[in-house]
Amino acid sequence: MNEIPGKSITLEQLQEMFENIKKDTDWNISGDMLWGYFFTHNELQLLENVAELLEKQGYKKVSIYLSDKEEADEQEQFWLHIEKIETHTPESLDARNDEFYIFANKHNIDSYDGMDVGPVEH
Repeated sequence: MNEIPGKSITLEQLQEMFENIKKDTDWNISGDMLWGYFFTHNELQLLENVAELLEKQGYKKVSIYLSDKEEADEQEQFWLHIEKIETHTPESLDARNDEFYIFANKHNIDSYDGMDVGPVEH
């Protein structure tokens, strides 16, 4: 199996996440949900550039923001938050995550940091 650079979220973790959502919410996790995805980098302009590429793929840029520093001498860290209404299974989300890990590596972004999910607001 090919190693995905930077991959830290496993299929097993996603399966557990889906089970917890089914157990703890009344969301229809099997249907359309609002999925948010996060990338980090120390250079604002690079995140602006990749946000444009992702928007061309149908994602909506929610924001790019500077994270708070825990130490004064820490390097600045910017976060890109994108979102898209999609339907996922743990397996399809694992494949999407793999795409984003590869995308981050290809575009020299510090990291793809994962996702969040919520119901679609109508």
